[in-house]
Amino acid sequence: MISRRDFLQVSMAASALVGASGFGNWGRLAAQQKLTQDQLLDFDTYGNVSLIHVTDIHGQLKPIHFREPSVNLGVGDAKGQMPHITGADFRKAYGIADGSPSAYALTYDDFSALAQGYGRVGGLDRMATVINSIRASRPDALLLDGGDTWHGSYTCYHTEGQDMVNVMNTLKPDAMTFHWEFTLGGDRVREIVQDLPFVALGQNVFDAEWDEPAEDFAPYKMFERGGVKIAVIGQAFPYMPIANPRWMFPEYSFGIRDENMQAMVDEVRGKGAELVVCLSHNGFDVDKKMAGRVTGLDVILSGHTHDALPEPVVVGDTIIIASGSNGKFVSRVDLDVRDGRMMGFRHKLIPVFSDVIEPDAEVTAVIDAQRAPYMDQLSEVIGQTDGLLYRRGNFNGTWDDLICDALISEREADISMSPGVRWGPSVLPGADITREDIFNVTSMTYGKAYRSEMTGEFIQVILEDVADNLFNTDPYYQQGGDMVRIGGMGYKIDVSKPQGERITEMTLLKTGELIDASKTYIVAGWASVNEGTEGPQIWDVVEDYIRKEGTVKVSENNSVKVVGT
Repeated sequence: MISRRDFLQVSMAASALVGASGFGNWGRLAAQQKLTQDQLLDFDTYGNVSLIHVTDIHGQLKPIHFREPSVNLGVGDAKGQMPHITGADFRKAYGIADGSPSAYALTYDDFSALAQGYGRVGGLDRMATVINSIRASRPDALLLDGGDTWHGSYTCYHTEGQDMVNVMNTLKPDAMTFHWEFTLGGDRVREIVQDLPFVALGQNVFDAEWDEPAEDFAPYKMFERGGVKIAVIGQAFPYMPIANPRWMFPEYSFGIRDENMQAMVDEVRGKGAELVVCLSHNGFDVDKKMAGRVTGLDVILSGHTHDALPEPVVVGDTIIIASGSNGKFVSRVDLDVRDGRMMGFRHKLIPVFSDVIEPDAEVTAVIDAQRAPYMDQLSEVIGQTDGLLYRRGNFNGTWDDLICDALISEREADISMSPGVRWGPSVLPGADITREDIFNVTSMTYGKAYRSEMTGEFIQVILEDVADNLFNTDPYYQQGGDMVRIGGMGYKIDVSKPQGERITEMTLLKTGELIDASKTYIVAGWASVNEGTEGPQIWDVVEDYIRKEGTVKVSENNSVKVVGT
C-alpha cells in the first residue's frame, strides 16, 4: 500500500508532467514568443479546495523590476537544496530555458537585457486580475496574505501603512499574518487590526507580561469551502524582538512555539478540520524544520525569505509553497480533500508580468487615490544610475553598495554598514533614480543613520553575529536575512566554520591595512534596533549623495571572499 508521503510525491511528479504543477505552459515558451494573459492564468481546476497565496509585498502598489539573488547559500542539511540554488543551476533543476520568461522571473542571469523585453512585474491591480481569474473558476477560494505587506515604500511610511491596508482590502483576503507590520508600533498595529474585514492570525504572538496568547490575534480561523472544513493557523515572524526593535512592540512576545502549534493543530482536528493550512512568516528553512516536528499540517504557505519556487517541497505529509516577494508572484494551490485527508494537489506559481496582465480598473483607481497626494515627491528625479541597482544576494547588492558609499561620504566615516534585508525593487542601467526608488530600499520606521566609534574587535563581533544568523546549521537559529553589507572594508568568511571563527582578514580598503582589534574606527550605518538612535534619515543621506554624484557608478564589489561552500 502506497504511503501518503509517496502519494503526494507521485502526485507532484505527475502534475508536473502534465503542466499542472510548477510553471504551466509559460515556463516552456521561448524568449521571442509573445506571452498572453490566458497563458499565464491557464489552470485546470482540480479537486474541491483552492488556496491563493501572496506574501512579502513590501508596500509595492505599482509594477516594478525585481532581480532574484545570484547567491543564496544553504548550510547543513539545506546545502544544495531548494531554495539554495540560483542561476543556471536553478534553471537546470527545473528545466528552464535560458532567456525564457521563467528564466527572467526566477533567476538573475542577463536580468537587465531580459527586463527590456519582458518588462516590469507586480502591481496590486495586476495581482487583483490574477486573483479574480482564480475566483472565477473557484469562487470560494481562500486568499491568504503571508505578511510584510504594510511596509517598504514612501506612501506606506507616510500613511503608517494605511495605503496598503486600503488597497489590500479591495482584494478581499480571508486571513493575514505579520512581520514588519509590528514596526509601525503596537498601538498602530492594533488600530489597524481592529478594523480589518478579515482575520489577523498569529498562534505564536503572546502577551509579553502574562505569557498568554495575545487577544489582538487569533491563533487560527475555521472555514468551510468546497464542502471541506479548513483550518488556517497563523505563524507570525518568530524573531521579532531580535531582528527588529523590541521597544516598538514591548507588549508582545513571539517565538516559533512548536508545542503550541501542535496544540493548535490537534485542537482544529478535534473540531473537524479536514485540511490544516499554516500561513507562515517563518522563512523557508524554518518551515521545513517545523514541518518535520509538527504533525498534522497539510500545507505550509511560506513567507519571509522571499523564495520563489515553481514546485512545492514535500516534507513528510506536508507540502510547502514559496510565493516570492514584492508582488511578483501569486501562488494557486488546488487540493483534493476527501474523507478528511489531502489526497492530492495541483500548484502553479503565477508570475505577474505587468505588461501582459490587464490591470483591474477598480483596484487601479484605489491605488492611484493613495498615491495622488504624494506624486510630486514620488516622481522627483534625484539622479541616474550607470549600472543595475539590485539588492538580493547573501553578501552584497549594488543598492546596498550605493547606500554604503553614501554613508561613508555623507557621514565622513571609515566604514559603513547597511542591513542585509531582502526587500527592495531594482533599477535598470541608464534609468532615472527617483525619490520613490530610494524609499523602496530604505523605508522603515527606524531609519536614522548613526555615526559612532567602534573598535575592530566590536566590528568583528557584529559580523560574526550576523553570519551565524545566516549560516547556523540549525534553521531555528536563522532569522532569514542576508549578511550585513559593509562599505570601506573587506573580509574573508568561511561559512563552514562555527560562530566566532567565520570572519578573518578584515581589511580597511582605503589603506589596505588589516583592521586592528584594539583600534577605533568611525562607522556609519542605519536601521539600529537601539532606541534613541540619532542621525539623519537614511533616505535623506542617500538622496544628498546621489544629487552630488549626478550619475552613480557602483564599482564591482570584490571585497568579500567567501570560502567553505
